[in-house]
Amino acid sequence: MTREQLLEEVKKVQAELTTEREERNYFQLERARFVASTWDKIMSLWEITKHELGENKAMLLNKDRELEEQEEKHQVEIKVYKQKVKHLLYEYQNNVAHLQTSHTKSLTQTGTEHDEQQSVLRKDKRALKLELKELELSHEDVVRNLKSKHDAEINALRVDFERRAKELQTKYDKKMKSIRDDLELRRKNEIHEIEERKNGQINALMKNHEKAFSEIKNYYNDITLNNLALINSLKEQVEEMKKKEERNEKLMADIVAENKRLSEPLQQALADGESLRKQLGNYQKDKMSLQNSKARLKVLEESHKSLQWEHEVLQQRFAQVQKERDDLYNQFLSRVVEVQQKTGFKNLMLEKKLEALRTSLEKKDIQLHELLAQSHVDPATAASISKKLDEIIDAKNLQIRELQLDLARVTKAHNDLIRTFQAKMVENGIPIDDLTLKPLVTNATILPVVSLK
Repeated sequence: MTREQLLEEVKKVQAELTTEREERNYFQLERARFVASTWDKIMSLWEITKHELGENKAMLLNKDRELEEQEEKHQVEIKVYKQKVKHLLYEYQNNVAHLQTSHTKSLTQTGTEHDEQQSVLRKDKRALKLELKELELSHEDVVRNLKSKHDAEINALRVDFERRAKELQTKYDKKMKSIRDDLELRRKNEIHEIEERKNGQINALMKNHEKAFSEIKNYYNDITLNNLALINSLKEQVEEMKKKEERNEKLMADIVAENKRLSEPLQQALADGESLRKQLGNYQKDKMSLQNSKARLKVLEESHKSLQWEHEVLQQRFAQVQKERDDLYNQFLSRVVEVQQKTGFKNLMLEKKLEALRTSLEKKDIQLHELLAQSHVDPATAASISKKLDEIIDAKNLQIRELQLDLARVTKAHNDLIRTFQAKMVENGIPIDDLTLKPLVTNATILPVVSLK
């Protein structure tokens, strides 16, 4: 930067300095003017407020003087009013005393007047009481006379009424007696006629009842005889069936024993066959080993020959045992089928007989009830007849139950035998599908029991 430039800069700074000083002086003058004007205003305001304060203090003093004057006036007025009140109280007391004296005088005067009036009224009351007593005495005399007259009239009327009542009583007693005699005679005649009619009706009814009773007695005697004959025939049939069942049970026991006896050799043969199968398996293994080892060929050939011979012997024995088993199985099947057919046929016959007996018994029961309803039998007789029939039917029902139990026992034994045989077949490796026997199924245990109750 050159000297000229610096000089120019200095000039500029000096010019700015001068302008700044001028502005500062101007602001100082303005400030002095503002301060002077505000001070003048404050002083004038202070003078005004000071003057107003003096005036207010003077006004307060004046008000205090006025209050003191008013207080003095008020005290004077209070004293005046107190004097007036005293004068008024004095006048009031004088008036009250005067009024009391006047009222006491008037009260004493009215009291004397009231006493005089009360004495007069008492005298009047005594006079009225005397008059009232005189009137009561006179009225009592009149009432006494009237009562005596009235009693005399009542006595006369009572005597007259009693006389008339006695006359009417005697008159109507005579009429009642005559009417009662007539009615009694009429009643006796009517009772006699009614008794004669009833006796005739009773005799006719007794004859009819005796005739009907003899007829129904003969009829029921015939029915009971027929039922007894039927019961005896049924008993004989039941005994025959029991004997047949005993024979069947013995036959079944023999078959079971024979089956047990044959099952043991069958099991032995099956065990031998199993051992032979195992030996055959070993033989195949030995044969394979013979092909692999030529050194032991001779020894194995000898053992092979011996084993082959034993195998043939065992095969023959196995074929023989199998044939025996088939024969026993066929024999068992034939016998079981025969027993099954016999027992099934017997069961069917028994069921048909029981069904026929039940239907005939129901028909007879219906006929018996219709006959009892039509004949109008005495309830006691009907009850005794129905009781006898119930006893007969209970006995028949008991026999039917015994037959059903026997049939169920035989069927159970047959089914148990078949199940045992099937178990043995499973143990011995025989298929059960080849067995054509099936367990017996019977409905003998569910037949209804007939009753007339």
